[in-house]
Amino acid sequence: MIVPFVALAILHQQALKLPNLFSDNMVLQRETNVPFFGKANPGDTVTVQLVNQSVQTTAGPDGKWNLKLQPLKAGGPFTALVQTPTNTITYKNVMVGEVWLCSGQSNMEMPESLADDFAKAQDEANPAIRIFDVGQVSMEKAAEDVRGSWVPESKDSIGDYSAVAIAFGRELHDKLNVPIGLIQATWGGTKAEAWTSREALSADPALGRLVSDYLASLHDFTERNAEFKAQLKEWVSARADSGNEGFLKGWENRLFDDSQWAKAELPNTLDTIEPVDDGKGLNGAVWFRKGFIVPDAWAGKPLKLQLGTIADYDDTYVNGTKVGRTKLEAADPAKVNRSYRVAPGILLQGVNTIAVRIYSAQGSSGFTGRPDQMKVTLADGSSEDAIMISGEWREKVERKVDTSQTAPHMPFGPGNPNVPGGLFNGMIAPLIPYGIKGAIWYQGEADAGNARQYRTLFPALIRDWRRRWSEAEFPFFFVQLANFHVRQDLPTDSDWAEIREAQVAALKLSETGMVTAIDIGQADTIHPKNKREVGRRLALVALSKEYKQHESWSGPELNYVTPNSGTLRVFFKHVEDGLKTSDGKLPRGFQIAGDDRHFYWADAKIEGSAIVLSNPNVPNPVSARYAWADNPDVNLYNSADLPAIPFRTDNWPRSKT
Repeated sequence: MIVPFVALAILHQQALKLPNLFSDNMVLQRETNVPFFGKANPGDTVTVQLVNQSVQTTAGPDGKWNLKLQPLKAGGPFTALVQTPTNTITYKNVMVGEVWLCSGQSNMEMPESLADDFAKAQDEANPAIRIFDVGQVSMEKAAEDVRGSWVPESKDSIGDYSAVAIAFGRELHDKLNVPIGLIQATWGGTKAEAWTSREALSADPALGRLVSDYLASLHDFTERNAEFKAQLKEWVSARADSGNEGFLKGWENRLFDDSQWAKAELPNTLDTIEPVDDGKGLNGAVWFRKGFIVPDAWAGKPLKLQLGTIADYDDTYVNGTKVGRTKLEAADPAKVNRSYRVAPGILLQGVNTIAVRIYSAQGSSGFTGRPDQMKVTLADGSSEDAIMISGEWREKVERKVDTSQTAPHMPFGPGNPNVPGGLFNGMIAPLIPYGIKGAIWYQGEADAGNARQYRTLFPALIRDWRRRWSEAEFPFFFVQLANFHVRQDLPTDSDWAEIREAQVAALKLSETGMVTAIDIGQADTIHPKNKREVGRRLALVALSKEYKQHESWSGPELNYVTPNSGTLRVFFKHVEDGLKTSDGKLPRGFQIAGDDRHFYWADAKIEGSAIVLSNPNVPNPVSARYAWADNPDVNLYNSADLPAIPFRTDNWPRSKT
């Protein structure tokens, strides 16, 4: 009987657990009751101690417990203790400040390393700003926890996290001078219904079919999924790495002559280095080589070779000796930072040669990290005199993979990131009720073309999150989609203009705010790089609405329109000290139409807080539109240098032509 009692004692000691949101370096929301929650043995007394407070509760029959500390003032670092009679968890470097949830799809997810201000952001990295990146997962039922941990900003870490969130947090910290916590819950290409609970969707007559249709589709999911897996296995097998032909040719050897190989600037992807006819990057095996000289002071010491992330697999050699390999055994090889130890016996005086063989069967591949991650250092962690190895390398294609046959698509079902409620269950529900100030949101690209539904869906998401947190209506600020696609010469219908209009409709909810990115997009990419300005504009809204700093936070917004002798006069709110154009020219981007509903570009001029619109082809205009296009040509701002918000004064359906 001794062994069972010992086993029970061990289980008892291991029972205390808090979600991963509670970790070293966490930020807790100031000036509000601070929730702590988790699991323990049923009936255990749980005590939380922090900043001269000690609060107790009792774990329920299911082991769950929840308590709240009294409001705390901003500050830190502190140490938090969570205890049961048999177990203690200690959290170090805890800060108290402002905590914001930062969510949405790829433009919120886009990491700082891909933004156009990356080098500047590295210099401005501030450890008082901490980020928790929620692991991506879609679930059929609400998860109890998420993957992730709190990470203070640093020059090395900042590149991995949301550029919009980082810019937002930086502005708040600069103005408020308190610690900032940013919870990043993002997934590219995802629709709003995935981020909304199924209960909220089902409760709305206009949205309930999203859930019912999905659940009905699951009747044959097992069979469809089995067929998919069989097709995927066959597809992968056809693209399997059939052998290291470059190794047989000696391409890894130090003395191999690579002078006839092509030059390549690294880090870079094969989309750029080896583009193919369809505009996509080459798939297959590609070799890269570069020489470096070891300082005399490093003689006889082991080194560390760092290459950043690589998509997908690699075999890495130094002077012909394999020093590292990342293959299928990695859960997600494309996210693994390559760091390989180089033994002293491998190194030589003079030039040493690095050779990297990359293999990719599909998708974008190549060196996907940052230039500052590519370096050779001492293995003991010292960065003294690091040898930077980004820049010019030599490259040669070993063999190409036939990519004419597309990969089979995963059936729409459990695990898919766009199933209704899937991301809410996997990435939002487990965060509740962690204390937050509010949320910022950048999403809608995946819903373009479905603006009518988005008018109902987006407000439903906001109300759902607020209700789940059981707090007062916390602030919810969001980004209106940026300009994108080829610019059109004539006025036309626009999916993106309609989704922007649907976003504006959500402002009817209290404690909401919107910034537009209509002036900082790029025609050729859905992911514009100027994320600093997006984050700054979001911070202006927060600083004005929530922190009462009375910043100018909105560009000119439609107020009302009046007809006058063959013209339309458009009056705006938020003009500040007046309207202006960014280039000093007449305003652009306005359209007008008469009763025939045929739109023409308008001649526009500024008169006070109004714009006067006319066109000789429209003698009696009845409707005006501004920035009504996927990628409009616009230049209207207020004196605070914030762009005017797109609008239309009609609700006419799309033309049939």
